[in-house]
Formats: sequence, structure tokens, C-alpha cells
Amino acid sequence: MIQVASYCRVSTDKEDQANSFEAQQRFFESYIAQNPDWELYAIYADEGTSGTSTKKRVQFNRMISDAHAGKFQLILTKEVSRFSRNIVDTLSYTRELKAIGVAVEFLTDHINSMDSDGELRLSIMAAMAQEESRKTSNRVVWGQTRQMEKGVVFGRSMLGYDVKDGKLTIEPEGAEIVRLIFRKYALEQVGTTEIARFLTREGYRTYRGSAKWKSGAIIKILKNEKYVGDLVQKKTYTPDYLTHEKKANKGQVPQIRIENHHDPIITREIWNLAQERLERNNKRGDGEAGHSNRYVFSGKIKCGQCGSSFVGRMKVLKDGTKVRRWSCGTTVSEGTAGCDVGKLVRDDDAMEMLKTALRSFSLDEGAIIRNVTTLALEAIQAGESGAADAPERLQFELDRLQQKKEAVMDSFFAGDISKEDMLAMKGRYEAQEATLRERLEQAEKRLRQGCGRDQLKEAIQEEVAALLNGETESEVLSKTLLKDLTVFKDRHMELRLNHLPHVFRFAG
Repeated sequence: MIQVASYCRVSTDKEDQANSFEAQQRFFESYIAQNPDWELYAIYADEGTSGTSTKKRVQFNRMISDAHAGKFQLILTKEVSRFSRNIVDTLSYTRELKAIGVAVEFLTDHINSMDSDGELRLSIMAAMAQEESRKTSNRVVWGQTRQMEKGVVFGRSMLGYDVKDGKLTIEPEGAEIVRLIFRKYALEQVGTTEIARFLTREGYRTYRGSAKWKSGAIIKILKNEKYVGDLVQKKTYTPDYLTHEKKANKGQVPQIRIENHHDPIITREIWNLAQERLERNNKRGDGEAGHSNRYVFSGKIKCGQCGSSFVGRMKVLKDGTKVRRWSCGTTVSEGTAGCDVGKLVRDDDAMEMLKTALRSFSLDEGAIIRNVTTLALEAIQAGESGAADAPERLQFELDRLQQKKEAVMDSFFAGDISKEDMLAMKGRYEAQEATLRERLEQAEKRLRQGCGRDQLKEAIQEEVAALLNGETESEVLSKTLLKDLTVFKDRHMELRLNHLPHVFRFAG
């Protein structure tokens, strides 16, 4: 008695296809029952999945596994396109099954993989099925593109917007969180990490319901043009209809942009301010997270009356000098006189207050210079020995590449991969090998030239001394030391340093 399995698949989960799915199962049960030498082992069925790839076809993969376990000797399927629309998959799996004595019979196409001309006919039918899949994919993409050009939204709901029937509508609760994020980033100059901490601390929920916010989520919101009423679609594309894998669209296909497409959550002015700040941070290599590194006092100067952060604005004096002045953000963001603290703080004045506070401490400058220099040199040495470009590490990577190249050639000569695949992989590995060899040569050259440690030590000592004496300024150091500067209505100010209880008071 021959144990027989069957495989059926429908490519979508629509109701009419579901009926076809049930019909396929009934057909196989009846067909197998008519042959007295056959006994049904199992019907493997994937519903609502594509045939161009086997990665997400759970039942298909289980069937292959059971075949290797010797649970049946024959697989029945309706036609080649039901088994797979990928030529490589069709041929490789039928060859794999044939090698272990399992035949695949395609009923409608009258092909049995065990026949002498089975593989030739199977190749022809598989090629036709793959071409039909390509045409279908092109038709779908063309139709979606025309719909996008008409303003139909393809995508899911998000924080602040619901997407239904291709339209965006504002979701009020989420919209308030979006406005808060843009106001803090664009107007109050608060960094994305600090915004994430604030939202988490205050109990705001992300769109997915998480209580913990991350800087990356804030950045995505700040970059999403939908919040200003614009629509950009085709941000990703599918380069290969067989794998269905999406990639970021960096100009490979035209994007579809529609301005003023729907009701905005934020104004164009605030959107522009946010994008300018993101661009500035990106150009400076600051990333787009954490406090802004562009200005020491961003998010650090607080209003003693309403609690808002001060907002910086550039002022050009009569002599042409440019100075940054800070004022309460309530008036700027709300457009009203809701806060009358009435105090403008110049950037250079605030920096002098910080220096005054630091100079009030009795510090052993010599000990600090020695300790910081030692730590810096140790960090540099550790970085060099453990870096990705250490010669030992690069040589290890070269050895691994050589093993990969040898494995590719073995697979080619064994007939497991085509000549085209072999050449493509071999070329990729050789390009990686050339890059690694260049990096190895540079790393070995750096080792040979590693004789400037005394000069490096001296340079570090001079830099630390200049920082301690106030001869040079470090934005990173200043932001690390400064907790906040609070401005009160009577014009006096209070400065606090991180991890210290003392309050430094300055008259207005």
C-alpha cells in the first residue's frame, strides 16, 4: 500500500478563494480513494499565502520534512502553479524528493517527477507559472500606483491618525501626543531621548500600547510628513517579486507625493522648525537623539513661573555681533502673553554663570589632569586592541571568506547551484576580500607607526588643563555638569549642577 500525501494552496484568503480551497481538499480525498493501492496519509494545505516563495508556507515545509521522515512515497498536487511559482524552488524540491524516492505528480499538467522527461516538462511549466506570477505582480503594482496618485492611502493606522477605506482621519488622543512631541522638540529644543523619558515618566502610551518610549520612535514621528498634512507613498519597494522582501526606496522607483492631502495635526511652521533641527543635528554628526548638542542650554533654562523651558532665538546686535537669547517658551509656543516672567537670558551670560559656579570649587587640578590622562590613554589602547580593524580580527574574517568561496565552488561542482549563482557569490566574496585586505594593510601600518604615545599624552594633558582653567569650552562637558538654570519673575536666577545639592544664585 502506497502512502499518498496531497498539497493544495490558494494565494489569497478572500471568500471565493476559500471556497476553492475547500474544493481542492474534497477533490484529493475522492481522487485518492478511487485507487485501491493508495492510502491517504495527509492533506497539506496553505491558505492565503503566495506561491513565489516557500518561506511562509508552513504546511509545505512540514510536508517536505515528513517526506524525509519516510511517511509517504507520493505527493499529489493539482498543477505546477499550486506547488510553486518559483522555478528554482520547483526544480530543487522535486529533485530533493526524487533523491529520497518520493514522487510528485501534477495532475492537471500530467507530469510525474519520476518520468524520464518529467524534469524537462516540469521546467517548461514552472517557467510559464513564474512568468504569469511576474505579470500578476506588475498588474498589482500598476493598479496600486494609480490609486496612490488619486490619494488613496495604503498603510496602517498610526499615532494620531486612523486609516480606513484609504482615508486618514485624526484620532484626537494620539494627536495631542504628536503635538506635544513636536512642541518640545521644535520650540523648546528638548532632545529626543529626553522627550522619550518625559512621555514614559508621565504615563503616555505609544500607539501599540507600550508604556516605554524610545528615542527612535520619537525620531520617526518627527520625520513623518503625514502629521503636517502631506502624503508620501512608495517609501519602500519590492525589487524581487519572488522573495517579496521590501527595501527602502532610495530613488530606485518614483515616490508619490501629495501636499495638503489631509487634515494636519501640526502647523507647517512647527514642521519646518523640526526638520531644520533634525537636519542640523544630522550634519553635525550628533545623530538625532538625546539632548541637542548644538546649544549647551537647550532644554536647561526653566521658567520659575510656569515651568516651561526657555526657547533660544538668534539676535543680531548693532555692531553685527550675533548672540543667542533665551525666553520663556510659553509665549513663543502659544502665541499669547500667558507667562510674563519677562526675562531674556543671553547665551554668553548663562555660560559665565556656569563657569562661576565651577570656579567656586577647590579642585586639585594636577590630580584631575593625571587621572583623566591615564583613563583616556587606557581607553584608546583598549579601543585599538579590541577594535574591529585589529589585524587578528581582519585575518580571521579573511579566513572565513576563503572558506565561503571554497563552499560555493563545492556546491557548484555538486550541481546544487547554477553557474550564474556561483559567479555572483564568488564575485561578492572577492569584493569583500579586497576591502578586508586593504583594511588589514592599514591596520598593520598603524601598528608600525605607533610611536607617538608621548605626544598624545602631552596633548591630552594640555586639553584637560585648558578645560579646567576655562580657557576652552566643551559643550559636552558643560551639558553634562549643568542640571538647570531657573529664571524667576523678580529677575534673579538659580543654577544647579548635576549630583550636587548646592544652589548658585545670581541677581538679574
